[in-house]
Amino acid sequence: MLGNLGLLAGLALLIIMALRGVNILVAALTASLVVAVTNQLGIPATLLEHFPAGPLGAFTFAGNFFVLFLTGAIFGKMMSASGAAASIANAIIHWLGATRTLLVTVLVCGLLTYGGVVLFVVVFTMYPLGIALMREANLPRRLFCGATALGAGTFTMTALPGTPSIHNVIAASALGTDLFAGILPGLAAAVVMFGGGIWYLERQWTKAKAQGEGYVDNARDRQMEAMAPKLENGPGWRMALAPMGVVLGSIMVPRIATALGWVNETTPLVGELFNFANSQPIIWPSIALTLGAASCVVFFRNLREQAMEALGEGANDSIMPLLNTAAVIGFGGVVTQTEGFGVFSSSVMALDLPPLISVVFSVSLVSAIVGSSSGGLQIFMQTFADSYLDMGVDPEALHRIATVASGGLDSLPHCGAVIAMLTIMGIKHREGYKDIFMVTVAIPVLATVAALAVAMPLYG
Repeated sequence: MLGNLGLLAGLALLIIMALRGVNILVAALTASLVVAVTNQLGIPATLLEHFPAGPLGAFTFAGNFFVLFLTGAIFGKMMSASGAAASIANAIIHWLGATRTLLVTVLVCGLLTYGGVVLFVVVFTMYPLGIALMREANLPRRLFCGATALGAGTFTMTALPGTPSIHNVIAASALGTDLFAGILPGLAAAVVMFGGGIWYLERQWTKAKAQGEGYVDNARDRQMEAMAPKLENGPGWRMALAPMGVVLGSIMVPRIATALGWVNETTPLVGELFNFANSQPIIWPSIALTLGAASCVVFFRNLREQAMEALGEGANDSIMPLLNTAAVIGFGGVVTQTEGFGVFSSSVMALDLPPLISVVFSVSLVSAIVGSSSGGLQIFMQTFADSYLDMGVDPEALHRIATVASGGLDSLPHCGAVIAMLTIMGIKHREGYKDIFMVTVAIPVLATVAALAVAMPLYG
């Protein structure tokens, strides 16, 4: 009884500390100690084994995915420092205009994240540019925040096949699948997330106009607007897209060529390379992102003199997202050692549900508890995935359904990404969370249902 109460107390403490803005490293470690003491796991074992090491250790995760986080952050910084990301954003703004500010924001954020630019780089790139858009269109800040969350943190993060997102890579590395697993269920989910999210945001904007709600300037906007990239020396939008093409092409070409039978292991020159690419879900996307970063230096003359500075800043930028995610997973590593988690696991597997529906239930609950889709997905893959594979669930179906489901209930109020986004944009939970909830929780849950509806007939 004490162990179960301690488990609940640890979870509650993690959520409360996250909501109050306590550093997630401190929050996760403190909550882990509460769980450990009340479940008699031992403080030395918790601090030296369960939290840092083992399949769900914080440093185990950090070690496995360090190169991916590093190369992703460096590529994002190169795109930002060169002005390429801002050039792409400005081109889409020019084509669609301020009256379509919500669609512009979603498309820019979606394009950049699908092309390998990490979420926080996208937010810091789009927000300064978006201030002028909000002002011109008289768009409430909360809806701009919702559009950013929709574009950067939903369909490109979990649903669209081929993306080098950490979620796609976690599933592929755990299941031996590739980044294109579950194409049709993924596309179905992406359509629901994108279409449903745009519909909701446009509807809310119409209501806001009718109620006289619009853009309100604040000091943070003036600070951020001053940080907007100057495009005089930046690349044109066509050239700005080239590094993203390098990243996506490096990932897609080996998969497509092999799937169509154009290349096999014995094909001269490229056979072994393509086989390596298709069998390395962590290393190959990291190589693709490295090639993308290198191409930024080649394509963008204005970046060459500051390339090493951008490289260093990008490397530094990778550390906190990696450690924050690892800390949440380390907390999960402690939780999985408790008797209560064992009972929970047994109860989930004993549910009289079709396997894929059971997958959705279990990964959604774990992601909700830790407030992280990547953390929840990693914990699920380490603790539940083998059981579902033993039940006969197709690995490709498990990959896509689990990945999509992880991106639903993760974005509850204590989610680190939600808190960071609201903080960056100067919005309080009571002002902006309702719209974020709709586009990153409610609609992605519906998208998971759509993915299930496509996957179950296909995979049984």
